[in-house]
Amino acid sequence: MKKKRRKGQKPRVWLINLWVFASLVGLMALVAGGAAFYLWYNLGPTPKGEMKQVTITRGMSANSVADLLEENGIIKNGFVFSYYLKLKDEGAKFQAGTYELQPGMDKSDVIAKLNAGDTIAEETIRFTIPEGFTVLQIADKLAADGLINKDKFLELAETDRAWGDAEAVRGVPKSDKLHKRLEGYLFPETYEMKKESTEEDIITRMVSETDRKLSALPEGWQDAMEASGRTLHEILTIASLVEREVVVDEERALVAGVIYNRIKAPMRLQIDATVQYALDTPKARLSLSDLEINSPYNTYKIDGLPPGPIASPSIASIEAALYPADTKYLFYVTKKDGTQTHLFAETFKEHQKNIALSEKTTQ
Repeated sequence: MKKKRRKGQKPRVWLINLWVFASLVGLMALVAGGAAFYLWYNLGPTPKGEMKQVTITRGMSANSVADLLEENGIIKNGFVFSYYLKLKDEGAKFQAGTYELQPGMDKSDVIAKLNAGDTIAEETIRFTIPEGFTVLQIADKLAADGLINKDKFLELAETDRAWGDAEAVRGVPKSDKLHKRLEGYLFPETYEMKKESTEEDIITRMVSETDRKLSALPEGWQDAMEASGRTLHEILTIASLVEREVVVDEERALVAGVIYNRIKAPMRLQIDATVQYALDTPKARLSLSDLEINSPYNTYKIDGLPPGPIASPSIASIEAALYPADTKYLFYVTKKDGTQTHLFAETFKEHQKNIALSEKTTQ
């Protein structure tokens, strides 16, 4: 026969422990369930909406990106999303730029897009600077295209300063004889830049392109420059003379050789293009009085090279200045047969004959 529990007897201890344990387990399950639901809800997609443009700036942290996405309604909770990124080891590869993101996107699609740098194509400007253009011609062209303020561009081009990380332009000598400080350093090329690019942006891009093109020259070009005894500024000056004198590529090294030979002789270069540069406004034909113009660029009046380049040389002319043809030529004259080639001579007597021969071939 079972004994009856006496009235007022306390429950056994193990039953109390079991009840406490069950309560704790239930409470933990409830908390865990609530936390899971909180995370699931806040990591889920937002209600669908219209496409938005979101701009991530360079150097922005993953936490800042998460906050930005929340502000734009792309995700529900930036705090939860940032911790999700840490858990998945994401966020470090997010790329700067402007993105089109839509509320309602899955979080994995958002992350993939930011990692891939799938940005909106920015509006750009496109312009081409022909080989042999001067700083003044470049300014005129860009101003005519509505891309710059000409006066501001020319003022900046005269400023003695660093242009970003560009190296070659640092070698421009401090001389009051320079007609245009950046002459020869604005590389002739086709450029595509952001629509809102300023005059400063354009100049920086162009002088940086000069560095890029120089780095693509044949290996050992700096040794060749050192062997010539010329600085990079002088090489670019010779290259600019070649650029303005030569049309046919095969003759660039020949004309460069003539320049070196005349300097070595020594003989004045007597290059018409330097007089044209000194005049600022090119003429179809120079007069004898033009050849007497008082300018440090007038190679009919000065010995050696002018103070700096007279135009933006092509890479072919720069190579010619670095690797001139090894000849004894001291003279050349343009053929008048429409080929735009030259007749070369070692002596003045031969040169006179070539001039007469050129006149006979006039078209």
